[in-house]
Amino acid sequence: MLQLTAEDLETYQRDGFLVKPGFFSGDESRRLLETARSDRAVQDNAITRNDNDGRTTKLTVWNHPGDDLYGMFSRNKRLVGAVEQLLDGPVYHYHSKIMLKEPRVGGAWEWHQDYGYWYKNGLLYPLMLSAMIAIDKATKDNGCLQVLTGSHHIGRISHGVTGGQMGADMQRVDAAVERHELVHCELKQGDVMFLHCNTLHRSAANLSDYPRWSYIIAYNAVRNDPLWEHHHASYTPLKVVPEDAVMTWREDASTAKTVFNDQGQTGDRTTDD
Repeated sequence: MLQLTAEDLETYQRDGFLVKPGFFSGDESRRLLETARSDRAVQDNAITRNDNDGRTTKLTVWNHPGDDLYGMFSRNKRLVGAVEQLLDGPVYHYHSKIMLKEPRVGGAWEWHQDYGYWYKNGLLYPLMLSAMIAIDKATKDNGCLQVLTGSHHIGRISHGVTGGQMGADMQRVDAAVERHELVHCELKQGDVMFLHCNTLHRSAANLSDYPRWSYIIAYNAVRNDPLWEHHHASYTPLKVVPEDAVMTWREDASTAKTVFNDQGQTGDRTTDD
């Protein structure tokens, strides 16, 4: 069964992103929220990134999906099927992260393209995307993602370090802001946003009283295996699980849990809002 319509594919190719409301059900998204919030390993393994104003955002990163609940999302037939439609072929799990933008302290992410630094990891083609699952409701107040519609058509822009992050060349960003519509991507729990790896995006600081956590899964086309080894995954077969796996999953002693920070130090100053 195809997850996305012809109109969805056209929207993604034109705009460089696609939002699918309610992609995961209320029960599925609540299960993700409860699991992530209660998982001390997510907090204990978080690394920090500072924005230009000194505010801090935390993120927990991993390369290989386990048999735990996080893996039931990233390996889910529903999600993987949609990604393979968008990338027009088989994909594998490049890496995942949980972004923790806490109330009043969660920092901003500067304008960037994901391929701006993935390119440096030996990825020859921009045959990559990120699927962002809203763990919390994302609003303008708590720093939702902002995108420049259609900016992926510009192609890759040079990136450099700004604050504690990788940011795009601001001369070109300023020109892009003048030419492309800025959209605030407000999401509800369970919504999924698919983001082209060359789409310019940023997010503001979380100045609200509410957290904004998100689960972001990066996929790469199998035909785009990196030219050299680096700190994120080269091609590894993706063991897809059924669509109902999120709700039927039960943890037991044999469950292979996600190994957080299995990529070592994140040399790309990982962003992703």
